[in-house]
Amino acid sequence: VQLVESGGGLVQTGGSLRLSCTDSERAARTFAMGWFRQNPGQDPEFVAAISRGGGTTYYADSVKGRFNISRDDAKSTVYLQLNSLKPEDTALYYCAAGGVVSSTTRQYTYWGRGTQVTVSS
Repeated sequence: VQLVESGGGLVQTGGSLRLSCTDSERAARTFAMGWFRQNPGQDPEFVAAISRGGGTTYYADSVKGRFNISRDDAKSTVYLQLNSLKPEDTALYYCAAGGVVSSTTRQYTYWGRGTQVTVSS
């Protein structure tokens, strides 16, 4: 599994972005997928996760109702739609692949390098 994130950038408060996470080895369909975010000097924070097949999704309370996770296994890609962005959403966003839907980093085996999201006030 080789995960590569894209879609980050600079956006104003209230704006939207769509992050993508693609597995170049096309194995991600067999994994649950998660998104985490992290700022310098802080621990990674769970954002959202989706099960194999996409039947179950799970969100952090801080993003529920604003973010949406989805997957397209034909493209080996997982998406994170970010809406109504706030300055506190600023972080490096990582995607990860693991065996089960989880909010904990230790449940994920494969990680991308991240894409930066910056929300200006």
